[in-house]
Amino acid sequence: MYGKVNKRRLGFDKEKLTVDYLKDLGYDILETNFRTRYEEIDIIARDGNTLVFVEVKYRKSQSFGSPLEAVNYNKQRRISMGALSYLCMKKLSLDVTPIRFDAVGICDDKITHIKNAFSYTGFGYR
Repeated sequence: MYGKVNKRRLGFDKEKLTVDYLKDLGYDILETNFRTRYEEIDIIARDGNTLVFVEVKYRKSQSFGSPLEAVNYNKQRRISMGALSYLCMKKLSLDVTPIRFDAVGICDDKITHIKNAFSYTGFGYR
């Protein structure tokens, strides 16, 4: 549609902005848009020896709240389950692989990065 923003393209652009930002911080980007049947993780990276699962949220403005407010408990649980799927696929163990969950909020092009934004929520029903 003319004049409408393509949300998929906008999301891709904001995730690319985040990838560039994380690379500038020294992160090694391993995967983007990791998907399973039930979960999706925007960015998976290494920060030193820590495996980092990054959720990216964008808002045009903060009129309806911060983009980071959208990383609620249900979203955290889905990301945690996605992280577990990734670890299983790569034959890595939570016992020996240090992991962290970061959240990146983008409002216009201002990036807010929260390291260790939430903890692994463990097992749960989908």
